[in-house]
Amino acid sequence: MSTVEIIETCTRMAWHADQREWDRLETVFAEKVTLDYTSLNGGEPAVLTPRRIVEAWSATLGGFDATQHLITNHLVDADGDRAVCTAAFQATHRLANPHGSPLWTLGGTYRFDLVRTADGWRIAGVVMTATWADGNQNLPALAAARA
Repeated sequence: MSTVEIIETCTRMAWHADQREWDRLETVFAEKVTLDYTSLNGGEPAVLTPRRIVEAWSATLGGFDATQHLITNHLVDADGDRAVCTAAFQATHRLANPHGSPLWTLGGTYRFDLVRTADGWRIAGVVMTATWADGNQNLPALAAARA
């Protein structure tokens, strides 16, 4: 078990999303992924394929001028072919607009559930827990309309 490989897989999720490397983003995920963003959006967690995640994220994140997801303070617990990585995050979203601040920043924690495959560690679950936000909370809706 390599803690570095687990952390790198989680970091690649943020990096590929911010760089709009959609095909590469798809490769960090397991065949089915449980995404839980209910702390921000309400509703229920969703189980999606990597392709559906990329379609959704490219439609939302792709509408911003830029995004930067910083992930740090990783804590890894591994047991055989399964691992959990918890980490702090700060996600800044930028979109120039005539009606308010061009920035929206969100902070909190991620919990990544990972499985080891023949191709390496893959993310099978993400729980994002937002604990604070600053800036223009209307930017995601503006970005989605733009994408």
